[in-house]
Amino acid sequence: MFGRIAHRYDLANRVLSGGIDIYWRFRLVRAVRSQKPGDILDLATGSGDVAFALENGLPSPVRIVGMDFCEPMLDQARARKKAHASGSPNVDFRAGDGLNLPLPDASFDAVTISFGLRNMADRRRCLQEIRRVLRPGGRLYVLEFSQCWPIVRPFYLLHLKHIAPWIAGKLTGDRAAYDYLGTSIEAFPGRAALSREITDAGFSSVDSTAMTFGVVALHIAAR
Repeated sequence: MFGRIAHRYDLANRVLSGGIDIYWRFRLVRAVRSQKPGDILDLATGSGDVAFALENGLPSPVRIVGMDFCEPMLDQARARKKAHASGSPNVDFRAGDGLNLPLPDASFDAVTISFGLRNMADRRRCLQEIRRVLRPGGRLYVLEFSQCWPIVRPFYLLHLKHIAPWIAGKLTGDRAAYDYLGTSIEAFPGRAALSREITDAGFSSVDSTAMTFGVVALHIAAR
C-alpha cells in the first residue's frame, strides 16, 4: 500500500495536515538533538524527513541509519539524498523489517519512529526489537497519532474518515490507502495506553507530550 502512494506521500502529508506535520517532526528532532546521540536509527523512515532533519542539527560525526520495510519509499529517500547539495554523508538508507531488525544488539544511542509504530503488525515485538538494538541508557522517541480531546473528536473524525480520504484520493490516486489511515488512527491507543505498552516491552521512564488537541503525541522512553 505504501509503495503505491510513495511518489505523492510527502505532498499528501503536507496537504492533509495543513503543514503542521512539519512542526510535529520539529518537536521530535529537537528532543533528540537535546541528548546529542552519536548513532541514530530512524525506523519506518519513509522518504527520510526525520533522518535529514536530524543530520542538519547534529555534529558531523553522528551516524544516522534510515530503515524501512517499503522499497519504493526508500527509493524516494535515496533520490532526496542524491539531490542534497551535501550528499547527506551521515545518512544511510537500508531495507529492514521492524519486527526483525537486521542490526546487532546495543548498536544505537537513539531510535526514532515517526508515524510508523501504528503500522507494525506486532507493536510489542517491534518495541522489543527497538530495545534490543539500543545501548544501555539509549532512548526511544515515538511520534505517533493519538486520541484527540473529546471536544474536537467529532470534527476530527469527520476529517479523518471523509474529507482526508477524498483529498488524498485526488492527490495520490489511491483513496483506499487513506481509508486505512483513518481506521488505524481511530483504533490506536491513547497516550496512557501506549505508555503502558512501551513500559511492558521493557522500557523505563516513559514521558509523553500531547500536541494539537491530542491528535499527536511524542513518547520518549529510556532503555
